This record gives sequence, structure tokens and C-alpha cells, in this order.
Amino acid sequence: MTASTLCRTTAKSRIAAACAVAVAGTLLLTACGDQTDSGSKKTGGDTSGNSAPLFDKLPEKYQKSGVIKVGTNAEYAPMESVENGTIVGVDPDLASALGKQLGVKFEFTSGSFDGLITALNTGRHDIAMSSITDNKQRQEGLDDKGKKLGKGVDFVDYFLAGTAVYTKKGNPEGIKSIEDLCGKVAAVQRGTTYEEALKKQSAACTDGGEKAVKIESFENDTEAQTRVKSGGAVAGVNDYPVAVDLALKAGGGKDFEVVGEQVDAGPFGIAVNKDNTELRDVLKEAVDAIIADGSYKKVLDKWGAGTGAIDKAAVNGGK
Repeated sequence: MTASTLCRTTAKSRIAAACAVAVAGTLLLTACGDQTDSGSKKTGGDTSGNSAPLFDKLPEKYQKSGVIKVGTNAEYAPMESVENGTIVGVDPDLASALGKQLGVKFEFTSGSFDGLITALNTGRHDIAMSSITDNKQRQEGLDDKGKKLGKGVDFVDYFLAGTAVYTKKGNPEGIKSIEDLCGKVAAVQRGTTYEEALKKQSAACTDGGEKAVKIESFENDTEAQTRVKSGGAVAGVNDYPVAVDLALKAGGGKDFEVVGEQVDAGPFGIAVNKDNTELRDVLKEAVDAIIADGSYKKVLDKWGAGTGAIDKAAVNGGK
């Protein structure tokens, strides 16, 4: 999910204020603090007599616990979403492949997208993996006006995606691109990079003598989708793979359609606390390892996300 300010697009996928924990099997349900209620998924390997290729390079903390805690916003199929109480999608499956390289389990917990980086930097999560666009703003901990909010985070880039516009099926307003939204209502999730894309386009509209985009920002993407489906907004803006999946599956493919091409493609990154450089570096090695062994491509193909494949991981490759 591509997001601008994170206090997960935002974003991003990316509700209730209660806290619930299910301890059966590998499923953990949480909804605490700034978290939303949805499933948690553990993926990875066994740490007893661990022979995973990169296990010895992990910080001792994770070797002992056998777990890396992941913050996500599970509202962005096919990247991450909740099915039957379990978080599934590209990111959980990639984490499972990474877990085999590292010899630990990745435990996903879903919360609000715009709270993911704050939760990461306060120690609630070890990493955040939620279609988060890697950009300088997040790396440096800045808000959309350049004001310093915190120390920022480091990213391990693992996927490439851009911004897409989707409309109600049939495209009743004849929207062809984001440039056609001047003077119209557009729905988006708060705190995401595609919210920033709408703000940028709105400024371009007014600079060109047209009316500003009427941006309606919502806490979660489901609300934005509902607004478009009801006709209250002429279009929504989202990450390209998410918009494509939405058009294919929502209402059996009868609710939405994607218009135009994706724009401003940039990397999705696994967010890591800047002080946790050892974990950051071994995660980069693990991403490169799953690219090399073919498990990375297998996951992307499974979810129809092959257009976002990269050839090599990078640290803080976003601009």
C-alpha cells in the first residue's frame, strides 16, 4: 500500500476497539490500542537445532524467541487480507518463504495502517509489512509538509507498485485517469501515498484553472470502496495490484473497474526500526535468497502479482 504518513497508504489494507486473543493453533486475534480487529498469522520454521541458511545471522533476540512480530493492515487483497480469521496474501506468503531462510516464524497482527510505523518504533512490532511504499519522507520521519515527526524507519524493498484509479463498474462518469478528477469527489484511505497523489493532482487542477479534487479520506480502504460503489465518489485511488484484485473479485467482478495505467510506480518495503540494522541486513539477504531460489516468483504468481516482481532487494531504495 502505498502511504505517506504513518503514525499503513497507507495504505495502504490498510475498526473495532476491542482486544481479542485466540490462542488455538497459529491464529492470534488482536485489537489493542491503535489496532483493528483481524487475524494474525505465524509463518516460518522451527528454531530447535536450527539449520536454516541465515539463522546464525539473526540478532540473538530472534534466535531465542523464534518469532519476528509483524505489523500489517490486512485490508489490501491480494497483498494482505483476512480470510476465515487468518491473514493471507502476498506478504504473509513471502514472509513464510523468508521464515524458511531465517529459521523463525513471522507473526502477523493487523492494525490501522496509519499507526504501523509508530507501533514499530515503540516496539510493538519488530517489522511492518503491509504494502508500504518506501520513500524519503518515511525514511526521515517527515509529515506531508516536511515537518519532523520522528526518527523514521529503514526499508528492505521487495516489490514494485504504482497508483491506480478505479471506478464503479461501467465508469458512469467516464474517468480515464487521475487527471479527470478535477472538481469531482474521490475516495481514498487516509495516510497513504495515494492520498498524497490525490492532493498533488488537486493542486495541479487548481494551478491549471480547474476546480480542486474533492478528496474524501477514510480510516480504512473498505469505507473508500463503499463510497465509490454507492456512487458518492466517482472514483477511488489505490495501489495498482490492490485495485486490479478489487476489480476482479468484488461482487464477482461486477462492482468496480480499473481505468488508465498505474502511475508513479515505487518500491514496497519491509519497514524496520533504524536501530535494528542487523535485522534489516539479514532480511535483505533473505529477500535475495527467495528471489534466487524461485519461491518469491512462485508466491507472486499464486496471487497474480507478478507485475510487481523485482530482481534484487534494496535498502532504502525509495525516493
